[in-house]
Amino acid sequence: MLEKITVAGVSVDTRHWIGGKRVASGATFTDSSPIDGSAIGEIARGGPAEAEAAVAAARAAFPAWAATPRAERARILHAIADGVEKRIEELAVVETTDNGALLRSHRRGVMPRVAHNFRFFADWLLTLGHEDFETRGHTNHVSWDPAGPCVLITPWNAPLMLATWKVAPALAAGDTVVLKPAEWSPLTASLLADIAAEAGLPAGVLNVVQGYGSEIGDTLTSHPDVRRISFTGSVPTAKRIAASAAANLTPLSLELGGKSPLLVFADADLDLAVDLAVEQYDNAGQVCLAATRILVEESVAEEFTRRFADKARALTQGDPRDEATDIGPNIHPRQLEKIDGFVRRAVEAGARAVVGGERGDGQFYAPTLLTDVAQDSEIVQEEVFGPVLTLQTFADEDEAVRLANDTRFGLAATLATGDPERAERVTARLVAGTVWVNCFFVRDLQAPFGGSRQSGVGREGGTWSFDFYCDLKNTVTAPNGWSHSHG
Repeated sequence: MLEKITVAGVSVDTRHWIGGKRVASGATFTDSSPIDGSAIGEIARGGPAEAEAAVAAARAAFPAWAATPRAERARILHAIADGVEKRIEELAVVETTDNGALLRSHRRGVMPRVAHNFRFFADWLLTLGHEDFETRGHTNHVSWDPAGPCVLITPWNAPLMLATWKVAPALAAGDTVVLKPAEWSPLTASLLADIAAEAGLPAGVLNVVQGYGSEIGDTLTSHPDVRRISFTGSVPTAKRIAASAAANLTPLSLELGGKSPLLVFADADLDLAVDLAVEQYDNAGQVCLAATRILVEESVAEEFTRRFADKARALTQGDPRDEATDIGPNIHPRQLEKIDGFVRRAVEAGARAVVGGERGDGQFYAPTLLTDVAQDSEIVQEEVFGPVLTLQTFADEDEAVRLANDTRFGLAATLATGDPERAERVTARLVAGTVWVNCFFVRDLQAPFGGSRQSGVGREGGTWSFDFYCDLKNTVTAPNGWSHSHG
């Protein structure tokens, strides 16, 4: 295999990064671009041996990194952010080639956010702590101890942003990391290893191993030396990871799928509501937070649907490198087949495609809106992870909440209303980790993020991230505990 490949003019190493060195594998897998289906290159395909080596490197590097003063850890994280900012264009073009998301989004939003992830957790680390408190004269002091080697398994829909959402707080906490990127989009994780090394991150503190799910993942998630596992992906894979981690009682953070609702009440700004609904096609619908179930009050449903259809049909679908493109391709032929299967079965069951409903050329699927869907149908209950929305109507607030909560998921919800009191009432009744009112996808890193029900376990962001990546210790000291003398 070639040790390095050139992607959109950028040199990318295809080997693992273990213990501060590039490591090849005997086997490889082909990484392809969703833009045209062409092969990008052969990537080192890890297995148990690479997993063991990566965990061993993280374990060996842990004591020194954990003992590194907070200010020095923060300085290195800021240096990594500097490196990301210097290479925004390179990271953007590589990730667009690799996963098909819009180049303009990577340049202007995603890659700057990657740098912000490191800066935020570096700064938060320096303010982290609890004030000492007293219990019957005894002093309680809470400390945040680094937990140990962490395994971070990340998805393909926003590869680098979601990887650094985990890597940054883990490193800030004093943990060492084994990062396993998704095999459909591994390239920017390799570039991150280069950037981290150039920033002065010690060898073994960050390790990157590539490969197919269980071939490498089972060894990582069942390893007795791993102290934390964070995973973003599907519910079935999460169940497998949880079973694997159970033998060692390894703490888990799981950010899983969603089937989130968008509730549109008759008192809402209808233009805003339509904009929010059309925004759910972002990243070709490959967003776990997407409000894919649109619930509209009956009295405005016809007008909402008309305006939505006009706006959705005006979207430009095409090459994600083109500035004018609104929707790019879906990630992989297998994902496209899955999306098409969901739509075909829904139509066969009586659903009507108001917009879209068909495949395009290559790995493109037309933005789709399905109506006449039953609440208990597959298309309403299961995550499609593509540009497919459903529309249902409700008569009143109670029915809106009932429909919104009637899935096994609970990741997010979006609410469009002009009534602040209604917003407060409905928000209190929704089962969701995040609720947006008259907005969408506004995420502050200091806020808790995660899902309810089968959308996940745990919360990350701000102090919640450090709660997960640290072992909290309370030291209780007796009053006048130092007054005793020994002869």
